[in-house]
Amino acid sequence: MRVGLRDYESKRNFRKTPEPRARKRKAAVPALQFVVQKHAARRLHYDLRLELDGVLKSWAVTKGPSLVPGEKRLAIHVEDHPIDYGSFEGNIPEGEYGAGSVIVWDRGIWIPEGDPHKGYSKGHLDFTLEGTKLKGRWHLVRMRRRPGEKQEAWLLIKSADEAARSPDDPDILEEQPASVLSGRTIKEVASLGTEMPPFFEPCLARLTEKPPEGKGWVHEIKFDGYRIQVRKGGDKVQLLTRSGLDWTDKFGPLPEAFQQINARSAVLDGELVVEDTNGAPSFAALQAALKEGRVGALIYYAFDLLFLDGSDLRSEPLKERKRRLTELLADLPKGGPIRLSEHFDTDGATLLKHVCRMGLEGIVSKRIDKPYHSGRNGDWLKSKCLLQQEFVVLGYSPSTTTRRAIGSLALGDYDNGKLRYRGRVGTGFTEEISRELYKLLEPLRVDQSPLERIPPGERRRGLRWTQPKVVVEIEFRAWTEAGLVRQASFVGIREDKPAEEVTAEVGSGSKDIPFREFDEKKLTHPERLLWPDVGITKLGLAQFYAEIWPWIRPHIVNRPLSLLRCPEGVSQPCFFQKHAWAGLDPSIRRIRLPGDDEDSLYIEDLDGLIALAQASVLEIHPWGSTIKDSERPDRMTFDLDPGPGVPWDRVLEAARELRALLLELGLESYVKTTGGKGLHVVVPIRPAADWDSVKVFSQSVAEFMARRNPDRFTASLSKRSRSRRIFVDYLRNARGATAVAAYSTRARPGAPVSTPISWDELSAEIGSMHYAVSNLPARLSHLDSDPWAGIGSSDQELPKPIGEKGIGKPIGKANDRKASNPGT
Repeated sequence: MRVGLRDYESKRNFRKTPEPRARKRKAAVPALQFVVQKHAARRLHYDLRLELDGVLKSWAVTKGPSLVPGEKRLAIHVEDHPIDYGSFEGNIPEGEYGAGSVIVWDRGIWIPEGDPHKGYSKGHLDFTLEGTKLKGRWHLVRMRRRPGEKQEAWLLIKSADEAARSPDDPDILEEQPASVLSGRTIKEVASLGTEMPPFFEPCLARLTEKPPEGKGWVHEIKFDGYRIQVRKGGDKVQLLTRSGLDWTDKFGPLPEAFQQINARSAVLDGELVVEDTNGAPSFAALQAALKEGRVGALIYYAFDLLFLDGSDLRSEPLKERKRRLTELLADLPKGGPIRLSEHFDTDGATLLKHVCRMGLEGIVSKRIDKPYHSGRNGDWLKSKCLLQQEFVVLGYSPSTTTRRAIGSLALGDYDNGKLRYRGRVGTGFTEEISRELYKLLEPLRVDQSPLERIPPGERRRGLRWTQPKVVVEIEFRAWTEAGLVRQASFVGIREDKPAEEVTAEVGSGSKDIPFREFDEKKLTHPERLLWPDVGITKLGLAQFYAEIWPWIRPHIVNRPLSLLRCPEGVSQPCFFQKHAWAGLDPSIRRIRLPGDDEDSLYIEDLDGLIALAQASVLEIHPWGSTIKDSERPDRMTFDLDPGPGVPWDRVLEAARELRALLLELGLESYVKTTGGKGLHVVVPIRPAADWDSVKVFSQSVAEFMARRNPDRFTASLSKRSRSRRIFVDYLRNARGATAVAAYSTRARPGAPVSTPISWDELSAEIGSMHYAVSNLPARLSHLDSDPWAGIGSSDQELPKPIGEKGIGKPIGKANDRKASNPGT
């Protein structure tokens, strides 16, 4: 920062004054700017500012400029000001440097005669002004400094030309007293104080299939929360919904945080969210936090500034509103409840792909040069990773497993003022939400359907029609040809939107996902909650597996399986099952493996996987071999299991180190999250060696890592040796031992999924439980290729075990082949 701007910065407390922060930058236009600001401080004066070298050289003209030729006006040279100061209007608080009201009395460009740097240094500037009020030729002349004077005194003098006036002509200062920026006088700005405008109808994003291309657009992360307009006027703060409802009292002490904003009055537009355990905004987490009174978890992401200290900013381009919003929030505590929604000027399609792969909701694209317009007009466009919309509840079916709770909802929306049926949703409800919806809907029951025509599929008994008053948000995978939601999941109740405003959004939120039908009638008690904390039912699990079937199929089909069953969900006792049970669905096959006394289980197709969901199988653990060659494994798994006190970055380092070691041995490897604590590194091998050989080799790798870095790794299962170390678990490679399958769910809160990723994706952003039933489909629909492509066609041979002296040469082809980078 220049010395002059350091002086500017040192004189101001930007937590209190609305003046712009000091920063040197180039102006937006190639010509040199000038501005004259009328400043009612302790004494009224006019500040002349001339752009030079990325700052505004400034003089306080005590009586203001005169158009009378030869009339000398004293101009005291003051500190340099930032370029942004040229558009500043407002009130500097009492007790602050320069306290008083400021307007932009005139502005335009100035054209120096000769080299302005030499003229400035010499103390004599000749120049022409081309402003709204001041025009023609002018002079600035430095006077000789007298003893004891701390500041330079200059004289501002008008030349005789067509823009000059005689002493008898009106004084331009009295003739034109108002701002050229806002049209306000200095008194009007001074009186603005905390007067607030009426509620601003929000600008809404239009749904589009893909982000816009070309320049002029910026992109932001789309938040999954409540749209909130924050209105600060003096000591009063209001938080209003997108329909103007006052929800200030819902958010505990959060409104008090907005008192830290340095403005007499302001209107911010943003989203109120709660982040889940992976740091991603979650509407379900937001509703749970509000219901439980955990208001400390609330975060407000501000993405627009509509009004500031009496000035309506909606006519300003988004770029300017963003700049002023950034400055307004600059001094707030980092990591506090009020945060700036950052924007990106990168390619929108690339950003959307990254966002979706990370399991987020989508992006919003905005025209950087447009003013703020209420309603949907195309200036803002939203691209979603998966379809998610609001619907009106038309009726419900009671739960068959829980008293006084709903099992499913009938959905609709308005089309030209008439209700239209849109299908049903039967998963996504926690037990508490299921009961809450029952209490909400039961008083609204009616005998007749609110629809003009009842769909044939809804004539069945058990559906209770209701008045169309309740609005819910639903996530779904696609529309059927009949215009019904497919694979729908409940997200939350929308109290912030009237039912009459619920209409269909045009557009698609994700790539087309091949949908595999299955017979839902095979599921008994489809509304049974398997993950009560996130509302995933047996139906929801079956729908999830049907959707990801092409991805999970290569990792579970025709392999002996060990199954973790949780008949009453993850909150109740679960048990492993390796053999057949009474009433086993015929789609779950049996096979007697060599040397075994009982049949093992396997599946061949999607029907088998749906049968596992019907049996409440929440984890699928396959062998590392197939049923056709059960005694010779084709996969070897290393489970990197962090002990107490091991941070996640150490687990990432361990995976990379293990990969490098395997590459030295001539082996390619693949990585996946476990959905638990650590990572799995999986090595495909030719099914030639027996189980004992694979176990001996994998044990040698684990022990070698432990010998080389005993403070970081252990190959021992004992708890005492695992503190602050990573257990390199090779025991998954014994006959009958298993590891959780790629794309299998886990019987843990949140319904995490063990998810294959590419080595390039391995980062702190993706934790072991980052992907779950809720966000994995969005990731898969936006992948360009399978991160584990090639794992099934690998022909790697098992090397010799690592000896006490270190790495020996691998056996066979693996020694002659360079390992490639899988999945990158």
